[in-house]
Amino acid sequence: MVRVGLEVRHVTAGYGEIEILHDVNLSVKESEIVCIIGPNGSGKSTLLKTICGLIKPKEGDILVDGEPITGCRPHEVIKKGITYIAQYGSIFREMTVLENLEMGGYTIKDKEILKERIKKVFEMFPVLKVKKNMVANLLSGGEQRMLEIGRALILEPKYMLIDEPSIGLAPKFIEEIFNKIIEVNKNGVALILVEQNAHKALSISHRGFVLDGGKIRYKGEAKALLTNPKIKKLYLGG
Repeated sequence: MVRVGLEVRHVTAGYGEIEILHDVNLSVKESEIVCIIGPNGSGKSTLLKTICGLIKPKEGDILVDGEPITGCRPHEVIKKGITYIAQYGSIFREMTVLENLEMGGYTIKDKEILKERIKKVFEMFPVLKVKKNMVANLLSGGEQRMLEIGRALILEPKYMLIDEPSIGLAPKFIEEIFNKIIEVNKNGVALILVEQNAHKALSISHRGFVLDGGKIRYKGEAKALLTNPKIKKLYLGG
């Protein structure tokens, strides 16, 4: 039986006195892809930031594998097996591809282990191996996104949070990035995916949540959400 690994329970959070999330409940089972869709300003990015420790919730709890992580700082959350890829580029632009990957594993003391994990990233993303000595700023948008995912994999996380992986990418890179997300998941990593391309996100996910106005309005199996007439009309452009 697949168990729930990451849980958000009755979380209310925001910025200062402004509340963005209101009594949000969400769960992610081990080795599944869960997507969060909804209109701009609905709180999707805020939810990811709250889970990863960038925002401290005003109310509610966050648990990973049954252990509370509510209020933990980002570096503490990483130690619990959760990595976060922000919406806008988080790579070190003046460093090479290889240096970026090494920075992803800065907490790994055994350099041989680090080398082995970088090797695995290069196997998943051959283009990064070819361009390992290139300054990251010279990579295409899609390649930079691959580098961010690859760097997040260096710590071999159990859970990965990705905010808008397809933003600003050409169609061919969008397809490739989503294929890589599926591959990451098949390797045993559970993912929470925030994505404006709601149809594409639901098509690769196991379950989905619709966040609107800071509240979960709908949830369920991704295939069911894709075919729900009301959701199609309100959130899928049809």
